[in-house]
Order: sequence, then C-alpha cells, then structure tokens
Amino acid sequence: MDGPTRGVAAFDFDGTITRRDTLGPFLVHLVGRRAMVRAALPHAHRLGGAALGRVDRDLAKERYFVSLLAGRPAAEFTAAGTEYARRVVERAPFNPEVVERMAWHAEAGHRIVVISASLATYVAPVVATLGAHATLATEVEVVDGRLTGRLVDGNVRAANKVTRLTAWLQGDAAEVWAYGDSAGDTELLAAADHPHLVRKGRIEARR
Repeated sequence: MDGPTRGVAAFDFDGTITRRDTLGPFLVHLVGRRAMVRAALPHAHRLGGAALGRVDRDLAKERYFVSLLAGRPAAEFTAAGTEYARRVVERAPFNPEVVERMAWHAEAGHRIVVISASLATYVAPVVATLGAHATLATEVEVVDGRLTGRLVDGNVRAANKVTRLTAWLQGDAAEVWAYGDSAGDTELLAAADHPHLVRKGRIEARR
C-alpha cells in the first residue's frame, strides 16, 4: 500500500461495545414479539440449524428477515432505528472498559470503525455518540421505499467483516487494532495487527 500508515481501531458491537445482544430487542421494538414468532415458524429448522452451526447462519438470517420485514416502509424502519438508538444511549448498556479504549484510540488520533452483524439503522447513531468515525453494519435492501428483507452485500460477520474493512480502507496503509467477543469476529481479529478478545467486558490482548 502507498502513503503514510494510519491507525485504525475496529470494534464489534454486540457483546463487545455492549454488554448484551441488541438485535432481538430492536426487532421486538419494530414489529412486536408475535410477528417475530410468526415469521420464525417457517424457518424454525433452519434457524435452529444455524444456532448449532449446521446451516449457513447468514442465509438463515436473510430468509427470516424476508419473512419478517418484506413490504415494511423504509421510513418506518429508519424512524424505529433512530428511536431505538436513543433508548440504547439513554440506558448505556456499554462495557466501560471498551468505551474507555475507544476514547484512548480517539485521543491517539486513530480512526474508529464499528463493524457489526447488527443493523446499521440503529448501530450507526449509537456509536456516533461514542466517537466512532464510521459504521460498517448489516443493511436491509430498500426497493421503491419498502424493505425487501434481503441483506445488502450480505451479513456483516466472519470473513465479511474483513472484506468490509478492506473496502473501507480503500488501499490505504493501516495499523489495525481489532476488538471482538465471538466466533463471528475470528477473521477480523486474525487480520489485525493488534487483536483483542473481549470477555465479560474485559479486554484481553491476543498473540
């Protein structure tokens, strides 16, 4: 790569910045529990297989989203994301040590990017309040003002996290710090110069 090397800090969201999952509660906020259950029933075997690692979890997620979200107005989805993000920020379900590390990177002049399989519609406004410069999160396709449920460029997990980060860097040389808590972050951590695993809110450097 050409040009000066810049510092980049890449953070996962659920379980890394936050103490718990945020996607499920957002979907409850958007459509309610009954709608979630109805949409899940035709895909129960696939969703169960995905949880056990026997089925492609990214495909299972997309098919569930098609059942749950297709036809819903995009404006409603965006408004729900904004409102949900406000609630998350008010409740501050964040891991203090990780938030402190984000501030340290900001003070060091590093670019902070959050890379998440959760939905950009609420992740982006949440992490903006924490000083993130960019959000690379899962997005739902919109056609003629309505959601299709399909995922734009796939689910942002595993190898796709590295793909998204590489595209965001646009060929610039970078020294990368990465933080994640789950198997979905394995590839991102492996690609980083300074990988860190987050366990129960505590940061552990990986060698």
